[in-house]
Amino acid sequence: MNWRAEFEPKLLSTLREGYGLGDLRRDALAGLTVAIVALPLAMALAIASGTTPEKGLHTAIIAGFLISALGGSRVQIGGPTGAFIPVAFAVIERHGYDGLVMATLMAGVMLMLAGWARLGLLMRYMPQPVITGFTAGIAVIIFSSQLRDLFGLQMDAVPAEFLPKMTALWEASGSVNPAALGLALACIALILAMRRWAPKWPGFLFAVLGGTLAALALALPVETIGSRFGGLPASLPEIALPAISLERLRALLPDAFTIAFLAGIESLLSAVVADGMTGRRHRSNAELVAQGVANCASALCAGLPATGAIARTATNVRAGARSPIAGMLHAVFVLVFMLLLAPLMAYVPLAALAAVLVIVAWGMSEIERFRHLLRAPLGDRALLLLSFALTVMVDLTVAIEVGLVVAAFLFMHRMASTVEVEGHSLADEIDRAEQADEDMRARLPPGVEAYRIVGPMFFGATNRLEDALRSSRDTGYPRVFILRTRLMPLIDASGVATLDVFRAQLRKAGTLLIISGLQPQPRRVLERMGLHAIEGELAFAQDFDHALRIAAAHLAPQQETQPRQ
Repeated sequence: MNWRAEFEPKLLSTLREGYGLGDLRRDALAGLTVAIVALPLAMALAIASGTTPEKGLHTAIIAGFLISALGGSRVQIGGPTGAFIPVAFAVIERHGYDGLVMATLMAGVMLMLAGWARLGLLMRYMPQPVITGFTAGIAVIIFSSQLRDLFGLQMDAVPAEFLPKMTALWEASGSVNPAALGLALACIALILAMRRWAPKWPGFLFAVLGGTLAALALALPVETIGSRFGGLPASLPEIALPAISLERLRALLPDAFTIAFLAGIESLLSAVVADGMTGRRHRSNAELVAQGVANCASALCAGLPATGAIARTATNVRAGARSPIAGMLHAVFVLVFMLLLAPLMAYVPLAALAAVLVIVAWGMSEIERFRHLLRAPLGDRALLLLSFALTVMVDLTVAIEVGLVVAAFLFMHRMASTVEVEGHSLADEIDRAEQADEDMRARLPPGVEAYRIVGPMFFGATNRLEDALRSSRDTGYPRVFILRTRLMPLIDASGVATLDVFRAQLRKAGTLLIISGLQPQPRRVLERMGLHAIEGELAFAQDFDHALRIAAAHLAPQQETQPRQ
């Protein structure tokens, strides 16, 4: 693979394909829409991270611009995200804000090195239970961090650790501010109502504006950005290099690794989501390099860690974004808003921003996916709960490290459990299967394609099915897709998730997916996790011959409606 195919920014590819005034108009509208969403969110995320609101705005402007300009996705939106809140808060508490800046700079260098080393594809080896576990854990941490402002509690400081934090919040429970609580609940209700009845409108912005106007009109005794942090500067910070020493680098290395890992995982997950919405394909290594450059730039301007934001990226796509210029314009619009509205932002109630982050935390929790994984095999369930518990109770770095180690041991155990000693040669059986497959393609009727999975369908092998889907998309989807699984001894939660995505993509194309020859373990897992037959969308067959009969029955009505030659 050449350099251009791996590292060229999507911006250059888009401009080379042709970019007109109509494209610019759509990108500008999408960028404005995302900027309206990002403005209150950036301030809220910064405050939750233990710093001042302008840090979030600076990050959204600087990192957001560079991630779009240099990244490997056409529609990725970058900036501060909720995933960094527990890490940033803990680093600031232990090492001060300068420590966070240094850790972010180190993480940026790590991300660039990872991209240049072509490690972007390795991010797919992250098991789904680990991702869901620490994401849900982060959601709990974000929610708990907002209880102070949600209830208007009178506290000097909030501890970073979960149990001491909950103890301190309980001790301060007698200082609940009814005005702050009522305002926060009203903002939450407004956001939820707008999501239901006006989903295209920026609920976060309306909640913050409404909360601010209500607090001013009613003279509510609530804490605001101005009362806690003072006025917001209406300018970008100067570039400055943090103090560097070998001892400091060593102390911040684990935190830098965590920031880099989170930035890499979340940015590539966001890019994958964008690919699914647009039908495009991102460049993972180029995306990692861009994330590294953006985090270095953010650190040099005393900003926060940044990564691709899934919700803002999805908003960008739904708003009609055509190219990375939409993300670059989003950063420009946030800059304009900051320059023009900085004096007015001092009146924003912290309870309104807490309401925004409560909704963000609920979205990050992925409660349905969490419940779904609780029906997975025992090992996946244990991995999910372990990652979740360690994230909440101990540390995100520990959760990631332990989760990956346990996943590796779990995989080795599963591989060992698939080996059986039988009275005949396994090689002979494989030879017979290969001989049978030589006639397979000749037996396929027009409009039917077939693939075979050989080996376990686990988190490290799901890309094979994704490649098959991509190949089908490039050559034109068939009417029926047969997936032969007789030589697939096991499947895990990540494999089931990939199968479900595979089914959903084929459904959009009007293609029937037939899974044939399921072994006992995959059959049990699919049944337990709710992947059942759906008329015209998904069917199960005992063997290949049975699958061909189902395919013929599916194609028969379509063939009858075609005109006779």
